[in-house]
Amino acid sequence: MTAMRFVDEVTLEVVAGDGGDGSAAMRREKYRPLGGPAGGDGGRGGSVFFEADERLTTLMDLEYRRVIRAESGEHGRGRDQYGKGGDDQVVRVPIGTQIYDAASGELVADLERPGQRECLAKGGRGGRGNIHFATPQERAPSRAESGRPGGRRMLRLELKLLADVGIVGFPNVGKSTFITAVSKARPKVADYPFTTLRPNLGVVSRGEFRSFVLADIPGIIEGAADGAGLGHRFLKHIERTRVLLFLVSMDPDPEREPLGDLLTLERELERFDQALAARPRVVALSKLDLPEVREALPGLRDELASRGIELRACSAATTEGIAEVLDALEAELAKHPLAPTPRRVPLPTAADRPHGPPEAD
Repeated sequence: MTAMRFVDEVTLEVVAGDGGDGSAAMRREKYRPLGGPAGGDGGRGGSVFFEADERLTTLMDLEYRRVIRAESGEHGRGRDQYGKGGDDQVVRVPIGTQIYDAASGELVADLERPGQRECLAKGGRGGRGNIHFATPQERAPSRAESGRPGGRRMLRLELKLLADVGIVGFPNVGKSTFITAVSKARPKVADYPFTTLRPNLGVVSRGEFRSFVLADIPGIIEGAADGAGLGHRFLKHIERTRVLLFLVSMDPDPEREPLGDLLTLERELERFDQALAARPRVVALSKLDLPEVREALPGLRDELASRGIELRACSAATTEGIAEVLDALEAELAKHPLAPTPRRVPLPTAADRPHGPPEAD
């Protein structure tokens, strides 16, 4: 069976439905010799809504949808018949989806709660029929309003995972093995770099009413902020996390060592987003079950302590030290209960601007 592809960014156009035209009909009935205006209003065009759905985990369903269009309203008809309003179009996206105006880059919606719904293109108002223009001086008006066009805009959707803790580290330091050990997530694990090609989420349960969400972010390397390796495509997924878990390991490459890896990771995160540099973090040395790691641990702890960094150690293979790392993460989460939320900046559309007299509900 083919695994589902992970898509976290798409660009598409949304088009709301146009309002229907009002009718300028006159009565032509046998027993009403004076007749009169009988043109109904046009129906309102359908709007385009985006809704957060907790059952979705990727934007793959929208990858090939270039245009999302709502239904236009029907035109008004004679005999005081109003046109039917166009059906709205509801687009369901994963929780954590941010929607930007593609032209200006402004954030117009941030869907961070299950069931949250935002209107991104408003349907056009239906035109009024000539029954609304009759006056004592003009009893048979022949004019009616045209329907207003619906809103239209280009949007860029970005999915940023909603997790409490984000695991960051160089490729092959044991991030996937760690999340497998502490949750029911089952990412691909292998002994070569870039095994993980998509973020993975796992729920860590620590007892009754004690749990948090952990995100395994694909390997970050030097130059990631400039697009090297898997680049900043996945760096954005840690922007919402409250706490970071830095995993380092004793790499066989003589040019790499835990302190150097840690400083490189901090530098890349700071270059990508300076706010990440101030995010609370826990630092842990992985693969404690290996003899060379256990032997080097005391010296590494002293070296990092001299820099004000407390180093923990764990083994996902034997679970040694895992509880201490999770306790440290829980303690940091308790100190920082609220995750930063980007500011939403709504943008007006053509359909949002007032035109003509107010329409009765």
